[in-house]
Amino acid sequence: MLNSEYLTELYSNTKGSSYQCDATNRIIIRFGDITVSLRITDFLTFKRRVDSVDIHTMIFNTDDAYDVEIIDAPRTDQLFVLNLCDLILLRDLLAGTRFALDLNTLLHERIYNAVVY
Repeated sequence: MLNSEYLTELYSNTKGSSYQCDATNRIIIRFGDITVSLRITDFLTFKRRVDSVDIHTMIFNTDDAYDVEIIDAPRTDQLFVLNLCDLILLRDLLAGTRFALDLNTLLHERIYNAVVY
């Protein structure tokens, strides 16, 4: 993994954490035993995939096929095998990460584009 001096923690919960790497311009997601490094476009694609899973169906369908969801991370060989609780925690982690990225972008725009009188 990369040197921690280049990593800025964006968000964490009980199952994982996310970081922004200034050296590689990537988002690093640590979730359980899995760590993936994603470009921002791949992170957004991955978030859409996770958000598109129908949690309602997972909860109320008693068929074994709905007990687990398998989602691949773009441009990696990592598969996330998620039960309902893991899926909810991963959604929380990705949503918190996206919020932190949006907030950082807004702050940089306001700070560095401020007009000096």
